[in-house]
Amino acid sequence: MIAHAKQFQPRRASQSASQSSFERRFTSADFHPKPAAEKPSDAERKSILSARRLNFFARPIEFIPCRQFFRPNAEKLATVPPHDASVPLHIDTAGPKIYGSANQALTPYLASLYQTRLISKDEEQFYFRRMNWLKFRAAKVRKKMNARRATLKQIDRAEGWLTEAETVKAILVTSNLRLVVSIAKKFVDITNSFEELVSDGNVALMRAVEKFNFALGNRFSTYATYAIQRHFYRMSQKGRQLRTRFVCDDESLRSKPSDPPNADSCSPAQIDVLKQLFGQFLSELEPREKQIVVARFGFDGNPPRTFRELGVEMGVCKERIRQIQGLAMTKLREMASKSKLEQTVDNWL
Repeated sequence: MIAHAKQFQPRRASQSASQSSFERRFTSADFHPKPAAEKPSDAERKSILSARRLNFFARPIEFIPCRQFFRPNAEKLATVPPHDASVPLHIDTAGPKIYGSANQALTPYLASLYQTRLISKDEEQFYFRRMNWLKFRAAKVRKKMNARRATLKQIDRAEGWLTEAETVKAILVTSNLRLVVSIAKKFVDITNSFEELVSDGNVALMRAVEKFNFALGNRFSTYATYAIQRHFYRMSQKGRQLRTRFVCDDESLRSKPSDPPNADSCSPAQIDVLKQLFGQFLSELEPREKQIVVARFGFDGNPPRTFRELGVEMGVCKERIRQIQGLAMTKLREMASKSKLEQTVDNWL
C-alpha cells in the first residue's frame, strides 16, 4: 500500500500544478466576456446590399467569346486541367547568373523571373479557356439577374468566378514576364530606360492576355510579341518627337547652332525637271483622282484638305475619298517606277 501510494504521488503533484497553471490563465475579466458586436440593422443591411448591387452591375466583364462555351461539355473542358499543369509555377533550379555581359549581375526582379517555368501549349490553352469561361459564366448569370432584386448570395457567387478569373490571368502573365524582358532589351535608348520599358511592357502584356483569342490555336507568345513590340515602337516614336521638340538644359548644347537644312541638294534645273515630270504624272490620272491628290497634298498652294472636307465638297463619304486616293497613289508609283525616277534622283544626289 505504501508503494502504491508513492506511485500515485507524482501524478497528484502534476495534476495540482496543471490545475494551478490552468487557473492562472483565467482572470476575472474572463468570466465577464465583452459584449458581442451589434448586428447591423435592417436599414444598414439594405444600404450595403444596394451598394454591392450598384458596384456589381457597373463592373465591366470582358471576355473572348468561343463556340466551346456552348457545348454540353464546356464546363468539363474549362475545369479539368492537363496532366502537366501545376501551380505555383516556381521551380527549384536557379536560372542563369549573368545578364547581358559577364560583369552585369541579375537584379532581384530579373532573377525571380528565371525561377518561374514556362507553361506548355496545353496548359496555356487550358488557362485561357478557364479564364474566359469564368467571365462568360459570370456575365451570363448577371444578364439573368434583376439589378434591383439580386441577392447577396448571387452576387458573391458571380464575383467569386471573376476573382478566380483574375487569379488565372495572373498565372498567364507571370509565365510570360520573361518575354517582355527579351523584347525590352532591343528598344533601350536615351529616352527609354530598360526599367521603364519593362514596366510599360508588362502593362501591354496584361492587355494582350485579355485580348488573345485562344480558340484560333496559336501560341500566346506570337501574339504578345507583336503587341509588345508595337507598344515599344510607339514609345520610341514619342521619344524621338520629344527630343526634337525640347532642348537639353546643358548650356553647351543650347548654344550650339543647329545644322542648316540641306536645301541645295538639287539644283534649280533639276527641280524644274521633277516638277515637269510630276505634272505629266498628274495629267495621266483621271480628273477626280487628280483633284483629290492635288487637294490632299496641297500642290495647289493651299493647305492640305482632309478626307471629310473633300467628301463634303464632292458629295461622297470620306471613305470613298480614301479609296480614290489609294488608287491614284498606286498609279503614281507605277509611273515613277517606269520612268526610273528613284534612280535618277539618286544619281543627282
